[in-house]
Amino acid sequence: MPEITVVDLSRYRLEKAGEMLESARRDYAAEDYASANNRAYYCIFHAMRAVLAMDGEDYKKHSAVIARFTLNYLKPEILPRQYGKLITNASLIRNRSDYEDFYICSIRDTEALISGAAEFLPVITDYLAQRWKES
Repeated sequence: MPEITVVDLSRYRLEKAGEMLESARRDYAAEDYASANNRAYYCIFHAMRAVLAMDGEDYKKHSAVIARFTLNYLKPEILPRQYGKLITNASLIRNRSDYEDFYICSIRDTEALISGAAEFLPVITDYLAQRWKES
């Protein structure tokens, strides 16, 4: 079995992020907004994990992934700090959509979440492309 490098893992996770974004768009078009929220969140989540893979880091808890990504990339402004709000909101909406009885996210919030994920993904892709070249 070939050895898997951090670049391989990062690429795999980024590809998964892209698949989640496409799934979010399909779910939205099918008016399955709770699933669209979930998939948009996972787009963002897997993109963050793709970045952290390049540092040899991974965490079991979503909150740990978010905290480390924020600390290592948003606070020092390696990546735009503005995405902190998107990540926090995506996590909140996903948790509420998945676990709270009777929670209904507004269509506007779902649209904003998908739009935010669609904006976040190319930023991460560009950043990782540079990191991959340097590896």
